[in-house]
Amino acid sequence: MDQRQITKGMIEFNKSVLDNTFSAISTIQDQSAKMLTDFMDKANWLPDDGKKAITNWQAAYKKSRDDFKKATDEKYEKVAHYFLR
Repeated sequence: MDQRQITKGMIEFNKSVLDNTFSAISTIQDQSAKMLTDFMDKANWLPDDGKKAITNWQAAYKKSRDDFKKATDEKYEKVAHYFLR
């Protein structure tokens, strides 16, 4: 087997594993955020400042998650370009 094909297979496999794992973790985080939001809507004892802080926290981790995914996709493209040109 050609060295390029082996390298390409390894890169594609690693990217696929990352994408699938990221998708699973994202789904779990989204479901957790939805449950927390539903809980906050029913929790009359939770102050509005607390609800706002939790909402901001959820937005921050979603943005960070999206930024991480974007960065890893860009790096995989660079790795593929470097090794497979």
